[in-house]
Amino acid sequence: YALIPPRKNAKPWKPTSDGAIARNDAVNAQRYLGRTLWRRWSGYHRRSRVETKMHCVKLLGQSLMARDFERQVAEIQIRIAVLNRYTALGIPITEPVG
Repeated sequence: YALIPPRKNAKPWKPTSDGAIARNDAVNAQRYLGRTLWRRWSGYHRRSRVETKMHCVKLLGQSLMARDFERQVAEIQIRIAVLNRYTALGIPITEPVG
């Protein structure tokens, strides 16, 4: 089933379908664990981060220029290397004070 976080004020639905039952389970787990813990427990946090990173990769270009499969693989690897470098430049360097 789709892993979609329920709203903060979500109320359980009538269990008429498999989707409603899964949503009710998510609502109950979110109430019991809290929103932050539920996201980590259910794996939604990881999924969200992957979707964000894929969006960044797509911003570097929607289509591949190479026609050969090996060159397409190389092109994607270069895009990911560039993206990782930008990410590394944006991470602050923290040092202990005192």
